Amino acid sequence: MIEEARIRKTVDDLFAGIEFTREPAGLYDPLRYMIAIGGKRLRPRLCLTAYALFQDAFTPQILEPAAGLEVFHTFTLIHDDIMDKSPMRRGCDTVWKRWGADTAILSGDVMCIDSYRRIASAPAKVLPAVLDLFTTTAAQVCDGQQYDMEFEGMPSVGMEDYMKMIGLKTAVLIACSAKMGALIGGAPAQVCEALYRYGYELGLAFQVADDYLDAYGDSKVFGKPIGGDILNGKKSWLTVRAMEKGAEGLAEALSVPSGDDPAGKIARVMALYQAVDVAADAQAEIARLHGRALSAATEAVSGEGYDLLRRFADSLLGRTK
Repeated sequence: MIEEARIRKTVDDLFAGIEFTREPAGLYDPLRYMIAIGGKRLRPRLCLTAYALFQDAFTPQILEPAAGLEVFHTFTLIHDDIMDKSPMRRGCDTVWKRWGADTAILSGDVMCIDSYRRIASAPAKVLPAVLDLFTTTAAQVCDGQQYDMEFEGMPSVGMEDYMKMIGLKTAVLIACSAKMGALIGGAPAQVCEALYRYGYELGLAFQVADDYLDAYGDSKVFGKPIGGDILNGKKSWLTVRAMEKGAEGLAEALSVPSGDDPAGKIARVMALYQAVDVAADAQAEIARLHGRALSAATEAVSGEGYDLLRRFADSLLGRTK
C-alpha cells in the first residue's frame, strides 16, 4: 500500500507539471489558468488513494487517468460558471468573466476532449471497463446539471428529487474516481463496487456541505461569494429542507430579483433558514452520509486501508463536521 503523504505529493507534482497545447493562446490560456488557481483535487486524490490500497507504485497508467478526472471536473466548472453567471471561482475571476462566454465554452470543450485522452492511458486490460465507467459518469453529470437548472424555475422541489440531482451532478464523479482507481489497481469486482458506494455517499455529503457553506461559510475560505445559491434562485439542500419544515415566505423571498438589493435578499432568506434551524439539519445530514460512506468502506478494506479511507473522508468534510 502507498502511504498518504506520498499520495498527496504525487497529486501536487502531477498538477504542477500538467501541460496543454500552447497555441492558440486564446484557447489554451484559460485551461492553464484554471489548473493554476488550484482546488481540492479531491477526485484525482481519491482515485490515487483507491489505487494505493492495492498497489505499491504509481505509473503513468494511473497518473494520466487521475489527471483526466480533474480535467473533466474543471471543464464542468467552466461551463457551470457560465450558466450560473458566477463571477468568482476559488477566489479568482471565472473564465467567462475574464475571457468572455464564447471563449469559456470552447476552452471547456477542449478540456473535456483532453480528459478522454488522459483516461485512455489506463491499462489495456481494464481500458474498456474504465472508459465505460467514465463515459456513463460524464453523461450522468450532464443529466444532473440539467435537473439543477430546471429546479431553478420550479416553486418547490422534494428532497428525494434533490438528492437524485446531486447524486448525478456531484456524487457520481467522486464515486467514479474511487472505482476507477480500484479498477486500475486490480481490485476484485465486489471491492470496486463497495468503493463506488463509498465515493457516492461521500459525494452526497460533500454537496450538502457545499450548500451549507454557500450560506454559512467564510468567502475567503470558501473561494466564492457567500449567498450565491440564494441570489441565483438555486434549490439548495437548505432551501429544500426549509420548505419541508414550512418556512413561510421562502419561495417569495427567493423569487425577488437579485439586482434590486442582493444583500437584502440574502439576509431575508438567511433569516428564514434560521427560523427553522436548517443549519443544524444540514450538519446532521452531512454526518449521516459520512457514516454511510465509512460503512461502505468497511466492505472494501480493513485495517490500514480503512484508516486511509476514513482520513480521506474526514479531511473532505472537516469544514462542516
